Amino acid sequence: MNRQLIRSYILLVAVAILLFTVPVAFTLTSQLRDDTESSVKREATTMALLLSNGDRASCEALTKVAKAYGNVQATPTASCDPHLQTPTADAALTRAVTDNEPTTDWGSDFVWGKHLTVTVPADGDAAVRVVFSTSDMTRRLWQIWGFRAALAVLVLAAAASIGAFAARRITAPLRELNSMASKFSDGDLTARSPVTGPPETQTLARTLNQGAERLDTLVASQRIFVADASHQLRTPLTALRLSLDNIADGVDDEFVREDVEQATAEVVRMSRLVNGLLVLARAEAKVTAAEPLALTDIVDERLTVWRPAADERGVTIALIGGSIGGRPSVLASPGHLEQVLDNVLSNALEVSPDGGRITVEVASRADAVVLSVRDEGPGMSDSEKSRAFDRFWRGQGLTGRSGSGLGLAVVKQLVTDDGGTVALADAPGGGLKVDISLRASPRSGG
Repeated sequence: MNRQLIRSYILLVAVAILLFTVPVAFTLTSQLRDDTESSVKREATTMALLLSNGDRASCEALTKVAKAYGNVQATPTASCDPHLQTPTADAALTRAVTDNEPTTDWGSDFVWGKHLTVTVPADGDAAVRVVFSTSDMTRRLWQIWGFRAALAVLVLAAAASIGAFAARRITAPLRELNSMASKFSDGDLTARSPVTGPPETQTLARTLNQGAERLDTLVASQRIFVADASHQLRTPLTALRLSLDNIADGVDDEFVREDVEQATAEVVRMSRLVNGLLVLARAEAKVTAAEPLALTDIVDERLTVWRPAADERGVTIALIGGSIGGRPSVLASPGHLEQVLDNVLSNALEVSPDGGRITVEVASRADAVVLSVRDEGPGMSDSEKSRAFDRFWRGQGLTGRSGSGLGLAVVKQLVTDDGGTVALADAPGGGLKVDISLRASPRSGG
């Protein structure tokens, strides 16, 4: 917008210069041409009168004036021969002698040529011709147009400078609004815009600030409700599970015991749902500033934590590509990557067959770093992949019967908050591959 405003200012000034300066320059050029023609005609007429007088004094005066003036030609008469070059017989000379009419030839239809030729009739079928060099006129013409061209450049430069200053002042409130919108889109619901500038932008800033305040209040209320409700549900669920365990210990009827165990399993699943809601509420909390993090170090740390659980089932967890292109750094909020890896590795371990393999790969691609986790489980169909990130959706091949359906929803929320993307694809040879693309830090690979 600044560039457009500056271009508009320059264009307006250029049009003003074109409308006012150029006509003046043309007027001055025409005036220079007319003044020169009048002056040369006046001198030629004076010489023609001297030639017409015919006496000796006039002839001598004509000769002196002609030598002082420059290139002057004259047709000698019977009573006066100034010993000047005789004009070439042409249409202009014939017109002057026969029709007694002066003629002017500028030598070119465009401005003028190298010489101005003026032919003036004299008495006795004679004529005087003055050939005037236009070099001084041409130099003066360049001065007229050059001065105005230089002045136009200076004016345009001043207009550009003033336009840049004015444009920045005009667009400053819009930049403030854009900064607020950028922070808002990054999840910072506390961002507000200063109420500055003209009345229109002040009204817009106040409206946006009020809307942001209301939205922040609503979202905060929702988060507080989810977090408080989840937290409050944990205590009665724990008490209910203990009661069911006590009932199961004191019941001898196998059918009753089976019903109690089934109820206990549902209570356990409900507890996991409550814990998942707590995690999701924290994931949807106000976004913290992203900072450069060493991805490979975080991956190594989480794999170290998960390998004992994998070893119990004979599942191998392997990391490849961690040292290719250095040790890549990514932009993420502290704690997000650990939680993302825990959820993805938990799902991969749950669906992997005994003795299977989980492959974790780190690869740098342009301005992003891709973290891939592949398992050898049953995989997912295309329809299941499209719903996998929905909350509370559980796929048998992905989370098993005991999953809460919130793991991948949390993963997507955290990755999206950090400006990345997450996608599901079929792993080579069967299974599921989770691709997590994160923004590369400028110091990545160092």
